[in-house]
Amino acid sequence: MTFEPPEAEGSASGFLHLGAQRLEYRRTLLRSVHSCTIVLLHEGLGSAAGWWPFADALAEAAGCPVFAYSRAGYGRSSPAALPRSIHYLEREAELLPRVLDAAGIRDCVLVGHSDGATIAALAAAAGEPRIRGATLIAPHVVVEALTLAGVRRAVTAFETGDLRRRLAAQHLDVDGAFRGWSDAWLDPQRGAWDVRAALRDLTVPLLLIQGAKDRYGTALQINAVAQSCPHVEVHYLGELSHAPQEQDPAGTLAMILDFFLKHKIL
Repeated sequence: MTFEPPEAEGSASGFLHLGAQRLEYRRTLLRSVHSCTIVLLHEGLGSAAGWWPFADALAEAAGCPVFAYSRAGYGRSSPAALPRSIHYLEREAELLPRVLDAAGIRDCVLVGHSDGATIAALAAAAGEPRIRGATLIAPHVVVEALTLAGVRRAVTAFETGDLRRRLAAQHLDVDGAFRGWSDAWLDPQRGAWDVRAALRDLTVPLLLIQGAKDRYGTALQINAVAQSCPHVEVHYLGELSHAPQEQDPAGTLAMILDFFLKHKIL
């Protein structure tokens, strides 16, 4: 498990090597006043690059470094083995401590979106001691009909609309990134997927954010997580949908910073 330095002096991007996997990363280079690192976990069709420019604003406001990486099959990272298991999010949560090791991160708070929020919740519940807390934006913990309908709409947009073109800007293998995600969610066995029991051991503070107009999940998702955590703050935002950090970056940033301060996470 080795760390490959950035390709050019002063660059904020590079690669982590975890065995045979090469994972793209991006980190901020702003001067930091806190040693705790904010680790960003991207959505099911996202990548490390997709967190910018929000990541720079978060680093500057929080006064601490921000680190994001692209999971296998996304961005410029190594390909993923396809088809993905319906338990691919659980496997990614199990891998997260190795990513932290490779990146030299000793203390962190997680901010995850969609699939990344589920990974953050599972990793925190597993008791990884470096995780001080987590912000979960639009997490998935159980399958809803609304979720599957949203995935089917995305398939149509990918095949007949401009979604493939837009995603190609983030991914070396856009078809692998998309099909790995959509096929896993539309697997006939997916309906039985449910990670609520795995969250019963959550003890770190959690901030839960979801838009009321989210087309991939209802309040059932964040309410299920909230029931598992003794230190939780919930924001259900009436005018926003699946990506509050993109639709209202200033408001989302303010909620995250207030949460950090309130729970003395940094």
